[in-house]
Amino acid sequence: TTPDAKLYKQFDELLQVSMVWEGEGFFRQLLNENLNIDNVIDSDFAMLNQRLAEHYGVPGVRGLALQKVKLPRDSVRGGVLTQAGVLKVTANGTNTSPVLRGVWVLENIMGEPTPPPPPTISGIEPDIRGATTIREQLEKHRAEESCNACHRTIDPPGFALESFDPIGGFRENYLRFVVSNPEKGWGRVQDGARVDATGRMATGEPFDDIREFKRLLLMRRSVFAYCLTEK
Repeated sequence: TTPDAKLYKQFDELLQVSMVWEGEGFFRQLLNENLNIDNVIDSDFAMLNQRLAEHYGVPGVRGLALQKVKLPRDSVRGGVLTQAGVLKVTANGTNTSPVLRGVWVLENIMGEPTPPPPPTISGIEPDIRGATTIREQLEKHRAEESCNACHRTIDPPGFALESFDPIGGFRENYLRFVVSNPEKGWGRVQDGARVDATGRMATGEPFDDIREFKRLLLMRRSVFAYCLTEK
């Protein structure tokens, strides 16, 4: 997908290519150093070049080539889930969906394939006016018994990743493009609703952000090991 140029002017071809390099370079590093597979879930390093480091807000990285960069202890990065490439391909060009990202995490990290939705159930579309949040819409969706069975498992991993926008940048608020001249398409970008990245696993454990979510995943490392080995 091509990110909305009005909302994400900072996206460029070098960033897109660097996203791919990061995923490949990270996996190559795991192989070359024979590292513990826990690093796939959370690592204290990332493979970055200057363009990715700027995107992630990590200082001190120069040049085009990827390099192993030590991350601060409180960094939201580390592992695969918070790599911009994964976050981009699990979103469309304008919005993020906890459902799409949740399904990706379940199938690729937690080893829990999800069944397709019933053909009579319509998909969740973000409210472009910003009147309701995607979380509010999903809460109504889960009120349907036929939907709740799957969404109580799907939604939590997706909520944990809501702090990341469609190009993998960290955010505290959603963005809105407010049109001032409909004929010419002029307008300005402004903050929308505040992001809520909290959740509760289907098994009951709560989390406040992506850091705590990754810690919960590491408590189930045998499940991930099986998933990775199977794939």
